[in-house]
Amino acid sequence: SYTMMGAGSEEHLKGIIPRLCDTMFARIDQNTDPQLSFTVEVSYMEIYNEKVRDLLNPKGEKHHLKVREHLVLGPYVENLSKLAVRSFSDINDLMSEGNKSRTVAATQMNAESSRSHAVFSIVLTQTSFDPATQTGLEKVSKVSLVDLAGSERVSKTGAEGDRLKEGSNINKSLTTLGIVISALAEQGNAAKKGKAGFVPYRDSTLTWLLKDNLGGNSRTVMVATISPAEDNYEETLSTLRYADRAKRIVNHAVI
Repeated sequence: SYTMMGAGSEEHLKGIIPRLCDTMFARIDQNTDPQLSFTVEVSYMEIYNEKVRDLLNPKGEKHHLKVREHLVLGPYVENLSKLAVRSFSDINDLMSEGNKSRTVAATQMNAESSRSHAVFSIVLTQTSFDPATQTGLEKVSKVSLVDLAGSERVSKTGAEGDRLKEGSNINKSLTTLGIVISALAEQGNAAKKGKAGFVPYRDSTLTWLLKDNLGGNSRTVMVATISPAEDNYEETLSTLRYADRAKRIVNHAVI
């Protein structure tokens, strides 16, 4: 999307992903410690009708991957491709190829409407080598960049058949995300009273995969895009309420 990728290579036109990657690789290039090394791996998937597809594996276009949960590492996608990269140029090439496989279709609101949520993940591993013990210590960080499909009103999109089913699943996952965000926002108050609130992460594939990003050892930023058109007043108000709930979540990330 425009927010994620921007509209050109000029600095003021770059989106979140180019800016983040440029800064990350610049910091890696500035390293002068011979005992430190860095590796960067990426993965790209879409959640379409509550099913997960690997966008970096052309041969796996029709195969749905399973979501599992590790006792320590949390939710993950089984057999999802992870590719090593050395620059934003590598990442941009992979995203361009992945976007060719992403599910889009025309509606009355958008000629190329995203029919799925997309999750692009970057895993940065820092290895510190200790000459005295001949061992390496790893620190791993993960950034998940999520492009959510927009909520839809059937009366405006004119959706029917497959488009209607897709829109229904998009709305279901966004509604569940809203419920999870509200539950997490209320969890802080419940904790003060000695109560542990239930958070329904598993009610949708999207929220299950974002469990650690939303309520785990992480920091999360939500970018809410709204329309200035009067005709979209209700959608704009709903988005602002969504963002207001999200900013009430409090996480304490530690290394």
